Amino acid sequence: MSAFRALATVDYDRSLSMLIEGEIIPRLMIAHSLDKPVIEIAAIDETEIAALAPLALAVDADALLAHIEAILARGVTIDALMVDLLAPTARLLGQFWEDDRCDFVDVTMGLWRLQEVVHEIAARCPADRMLSAGGHRALFASMPGDQHNFGTVVVDEVFRRDGWVTDRMSGPQTPDLIKRVGDQWFDLVGLTVSCDAHLESLTSVIAALRNVSKNRCVCIMVGGRLFSADPWLAVKVGADGTATDAISALNVAADLVRVRESAALEA
Repeated sequence: MSAFRALATVDYDRSLSMLIEGEIIPRLMIAHSLDKPVIEIAAIDETEIAALAPLALAVDADALLAHIEAILARGVTIDALMVDLLAPTARLLGQFWEDDRCDFVDVTMGLWRLQEVVHEIAARCPADRMLSAGGHRALFASMPGDQHNFGTVVVDEVFRRDGWVTDRMSGPQTPDLIKRVGDQWFDLVGLTVSCDAHLESLTSVIAALRNVSKNRCVCIMVGGRLFSADPWLAVKVGADGTATDAISALNVAADLVRVRESAALEA
C-alpha cells in the first residue's frame, strides 16, 4: 500500500507539473503581454492617474471620494476603477517617494485615503456575482515586512466581487501568516511584494506556507512590480503564478485552482 501511495504521489506531481508548464505558465505570459485589462467601458486615461496621485496627497478622504464618484458617474465600472485608476495611482505615489518628491508620511496618508475610497465604494456597491467562484476561499496578504498594502486591498476586493470568499491580512508577521494558513482552508494564497529587499525571503515563506497548509494542493500567487517586470520570477520563488493586475489574476487563479482540483481527483 505504501508503494502504491508513493507511486500515486509521483504521478500526481508529474501530471500537475505538466499541466502547470503546459497551460498555466503560457497563460501567465499572455496575461503579462496584454497592455490593457479586458474592461474597456469608459476607459481611464493616463492623465487621470497623473491628476489623482497629487490629489490624494493634498485633500481629505471625503474630497477624494467626491472626485472618484464623478468618475463612476460617467460609466466607469467598479473593477475598472480599482484596476485601471486606483492601483496605478498607488504605484505612482510609491514612485513619488522613490524620487524624493514627497516623504514616507505623505505617501502613507495618500494610500490611506485611497484605501478609504475603496472601502466606501465597495460598501455602496455590493458584489453581484457572489456564487460565480464556487465558494473558493482565498487569503491575500502583503509580504511580511512590507510597509504598504494597497495592492492587497484592491485584489481582495476584486476577488470578493467575483464571488470568492476572501480573507485579508495587512502587514502580517511571518508566524501569523503561517498560522492563518495552517489553521484555515484556502484554495489560494496571494502575496503582494512591494519591496525588493523582501524578495530573498519570499521563497522560504512560500515553502513554509505549502508545508503547513490545510489544503495540500493550495495555489500560491505573487504580485507586485517585480513580477510585472519579470513574470518568470514567480516560478523561481516557488509560486504557481502571477498576473499584471487584479482582473488578470482572477483568470489565472481560476485556472490554477481548476488544474489543482482536477489533478487531485485523478491522483
